[in-house]
Amino acid sequence: MNRPTGQIPRQTQSIRPGAVSRPPLPERGTEAFLRVAGRYLIGDFAGALRTIGLYPVDNAVVQAALAQLSALVKEIADAEGDVELRASREFLFINGTRLRLDLDNYANFTAILSDFRATGIGSVRINGPQTPRDWTVFLSFLATDGGEPEARLEQLTQRLADTGVTVFEFTAPADAEDESERVESKEAAKRTYAQGVAVTRDVMNSVRLGQHANIKKIKRVVQSIVDQILNEETSLIGLTTIRDYDDYTFTHSVNVCIFSVALGRKLGLSRLQLYDLGMAALFHDLGKSRIPVEVLNKPEMMTDDDWKIIASHPWLGVLALFQLREQQEHPYRSMVVAYEHHMKHDLAGYPRSQRTKSISMFSKIVAVADGFDAATSRRAYQNEPMNAAAVLQEMRDNPRRGMDPVVVKAFVNLLGIYPVGTLVVLDTFELGLVHAVNPADGLLARPIIRLVSDDRGNLAYPGELFDLATPGPNGGFQRTIIKTADPERYGIRVGDYFI
Repeated sequence: MNRPTGQIPRQTQSIRPGAVSRPPLPERGTEAFLRVAGRYLIGDFAGALRTIGLYPVDNAVVQAALAQLSALVKEIADAEGDVELRASREFLFINGTRLRLDLDNYANFTAILSDFRATGIGSVRINGPQTPRDWTVFLSFLATDGGEPEARLEQLTQRLADTGVTVFEFTAPADAEDESERVESKEAAKRTYAQGVAVTRDVMNSVRLGQHANIKKIKRVVQSIVDQILNEETSLIGLTTIRDYDDYTFTHSVNVCIFSVALGRKLGLSRLQLYDLGMAALFHDLGKSRIPVEVLNKPEMMTDDDWKIIASHPWLGVLALFQLREQQEHPYRSMVVAYEHHMKHDLAGYPRSQRTKSISMFSKIVAVADGFDAATSRRAYQNEPMNAAAVLQEMRDNPRRGMDPVVVKAFVNLLGIYPVGTLVVLDTFELGLVHAVNPADGLLARPIIRLVSDDRGNLAYPGELFDLATPGPNGGFQRTIIKTADPERYGIRVGDYFI
């Protein structure tokens, strides 16, 4: 029987010997073909690299993994003409199409990104027919350690030439291209964030006044947030550091939406699920639009009666969303999150559950995002927000917080030990602002930072980006965090570095 167009040959149907069969590739010439083929490629690439690190090259398991990788690359090359795998910051691209990062392929992503970075590879192009032997030479070198990235790339190129392997063409990381992409992404994120705050303000004010709310604008904003988180999450997460005190109610809702969508993506939710989650997160505090402003913004210590009024906002949110149900496609999920986001993992918190039940996954995600942003923001009754790193540690280590430990762990992996916007003091006596979590596996304590001062304390703007995983000349690392610091002590406005 003839094999359908685009289907992988039988010998490439499993990820590794003994693994379950995987679906065939979609029709050739489509973006779906590249996305699925790319997903299989990083799995086979990382799998072959692992087996070479565990067994001798002539081992049957190694040879089977290399043959499978070679067959898959041939299948892609037959459809596309050539094959290019490119790394750009925390993303991987195949022939220019960005590959989606999910929870189940996170380890493969980070392994490849880490190896490419350590070897000074920005991209690898496969030109012409390739064989398992070609991959043996290439991957065996990647499996070794030591040396500066630039030197290692030269050594790799020389080794391939000495062994007669000519199918691989390498380029170094394209810093100029990355900077252009970064600026464009940053501008798009700023527009989305500003629109999010504006439409959230309009909706909550409309609900407060009993007027018709424009839900279509909210839907467009949530869609933009989902698209940008899937494309490049760093810029949007960076804007959550602005934490405008005067617009806290509205910026908080947008921040929780951003954190929730990014966390949902880390947990492997689909695009449609992320959209539903984003809508629920943006509406999670809608009930506060029915709380008297004088109570909501009360600067002095709140009384027990004030807290009772504040604690009524979950079920008030359900009522407000019930009135919006004709304008919203999936109001039930938003109602559940609005009602449950202050419940604890053990059903403590508020409102008190009238029957034993489990909290929805969306509510668990929003509860973590809401708790983090609230604790790290300045509010009417909270003049001194907590340090972001300390908040994460408290959420992780204090069971009385009542948050789902699995979701919290994913949140820590998303933000890193030092969340975006944290001011850190380095062992060089320089100051740095955390710009993004390090995508490489096992480097949560070594984020990508923006150097905002020299060793004499002279501030710099916008500052140079630096990867704290960069090795030093004599082993170890060039720079290391020794502690976190209060930005206000140094006259630093964190939000200025992300707008």
